[in-house]
Amino acid sequence: MLADIPVEEPARRVRGDRARGVHARHRSIRVWDAYFALTWAATLAMLLGAEHPVWPVRAVAAGLLVPLVPWYLLVGRPLLGQNPPDERRAVYYLVGALAPFLLSGVLAGETRLLSFALIPQCFMTLRARGALVTVTVVNLLPVAGWALLWQPATEDLFANALFAVVGLMFSLAIGGWIIRIIEQSAERAELIAELDASRHEVARLSSALGALAEPERLAREIHDTLAQGFTRLLMLVQAVDAELDTDPAQARRHLALMDDTARRNLAEARALVAGGAPTDLAEASLPDALDRPTARHEATLKVTGPVRTLPAGVEVVALRACQEALTNTQKHAGSSDRVGVRLDYADGTLTVSVHDDGRGFDPDAVPSGYGLAGLRARAAEVGGTATVRSGDATTVTVRLPVPGGVASAARSETP
Repeated sequence: MLADIPVEEPARRVRGDRARGVHARHRSIRVWDAYFALTWAATLAMLLGAEHPVWPVRAVAAGLLVPLVPWYLLVGRPLLGQNPPDERRAVYYLVGALAPFLLSGVLAGETRLLSFALIPQCFMTLRARGALVTVTVVNLLPVAGWALLWQPATEDLFANALFAVVGLMFSLAIGGWIIRIIEQSAERAELIAELDASRHEVARLSSALGALAEPERLAREIHDTLAQGFTRLLMLVQAVDAELDTDPAQARRHLALMDDTARRNLAEARALVAGGAPTDLAEASLPDALDRPTARHEATLKVTGPVRTLPAGVEVVALRACQEALTNTQKHAGSSDRVGVRLDYADGTLTVSVHDDGRGFDPDAVPSGYGLAGLRARAAEVGGTATVRSGDATTVTVRLPVPGGVASAARSETP
């Protein structure tokens, strides 16, 4: 049964999860593309439109920024799409991007606007310590170089230095937020992976449990159907052997019973192999199916409540419980001829009880097997209970939950 587990399904789900992750990253990359393009264009416009420094210097500063576009598209964009990014490749990309930016920033202060596009990339591609060092250089080095190159007035130097410090604090705040987002995303990815692995493990264990439970189910079915039929055949064989010389008519009647029992055993075997319902239930309602075992054991059957069609699992448990209880009255209770079977249809339950007035027995002293233990296991499988009370008499009661709105043809029966 384990071989029937569809191993392709987990792989298909994993591929789907990866596809969704790749799609999500691609959508995120498009946002960064637009943000980078907008910031780069605004920086270039400010450079070309500024009054200072002189035009040739501004042209050189603008020219240094032009290669950043193909560099980002060829190296940076694929790097940002990785999860996680290759740190060595990230250093390679940032060196190539920051070198022209820093030179341009020393030549013209307007270039520093582009830092708003480069700083987030530092936190997205580098570890925290390396990113902090890099953004500090990005914010402070252009101002320091610009001040040494142009020797600005005190007021301009103070304004640019203040802008650099504020930019650094803003960068650290944005960087901390980006790092937390990345960490939370990584944690969620790990949780999703663990959850997915747990679901696969639960599915595997459930399949394995089903494989282990199958022999138990078959053993119960064989005990409740074929084994009891073969036992009856042996008893009839013994009876016929004793009657052949003394009572041929009775022997022929027993031979007819043997034929009927063998045919029913064969039908039960076929139903068991096919996994269908017991033949008695396939041919009749539950009360009608109970007529045969109760008549065979010379018991009386009383049906109360509105009879209705119930789920197959519930009816099978009720039938098997009655058969097992009747068998136990002969094996253990030493019952008299007075055995009563009661089938009670209520709104939310179906109750089967078998009562005899025999000498009783100790249920705990009965050898373990598929008898009473199987009866309790069957009831538990459909959410029901099975109780055995034995003293001067024995009563086996099985209560099974049933759905309330099952379509029914109501009728009451009394023997």
